[in-house]
Amino acid sequence: MTTQRKYPSSQIKILYGLAAGRCAFPECRREVILEATSDEERKQIGKIAHIVGHSDDGPRGDPTYPRDKLDIYENWILLCPTCHDTIDALDNEYTVAYLRELKVKHMEWVRTSLTTEMITISFAELEVVANAIATTHTVPFEDFTVTSPKEKMQRNSLTDHVHMLLTIGLSMTKEVSKFVQHFALVDAEYPERLKAGFILEYARLRAEGVFGDALFESMRQFSCAGSHDFKRQAAGLAVLSYLFECCEVFEK
Repeated sequence: MTTQRKYPSSQIKILYGLAAGRCAFPECRREVILEATSDEERKQIGKIAHIVGHSDDGPRGDPTYPRDKLDIYENWILLCPTCHDTIDALDNEYTVAYLRELKVKHMEWVRTSLTTEMITISFAELEVVANAIATTHTVPFEDFTVTSPKEKMQRNSLTDHVHMLLTIGLSMTKEVSKFVQHFALVDAEYPERLKAGFILEYARLRAEGVFGDALFESMRQFSCAGSHDFKRQAAGLAVLSYLFECCEVFEK
């Protein structure tokens, strides 16, 4: 039995975000989003591979697997074109169990890479990402209710994937706070403009129907301007985590 393939954009955001836009094979890990050049626009060359095959008679097909679980993040793995074609051509070697383990190890590598870079970021990296977030004006905001990150996660249907990323980012909260206070001495409105940039992007995404982990991943990409450099991603995650903790918007 074959069902029509579906690629929900929210699930794609999660896949690309948690894979850091790289092929999951450790001997490859090629970036699958090519940066724009003077002659070419940004190009996406990644391929979404189904861990359990989409077709019952295709590579890794399983007629007993729930149809509604085929086209979601949990059954996908991000690969470059070559590795994608390889696993489908050699499906006896690259089994469902093998690909699931490969995906878990790749996610662990991404988190380790972010953690390693997190402890090396300085005011210079924080300034780059914060200035990209900050707007030229402030946004009126009157909700001063303090909500714990754990409760905020529950209200926004954020999963353990996000919790692990927040844990990494929140390790730099004191440093980001010092950075914001430092720039506030020169520009008193800087903290509010930084918060406003976050609020406006959040509101835009919610208006488009983005929520849950996909919303957090979209905000994470916004915070690092879509960069796949781990140091830039770490700096963006640090600022986003700081704003997540202190800016009362995510739970709305």
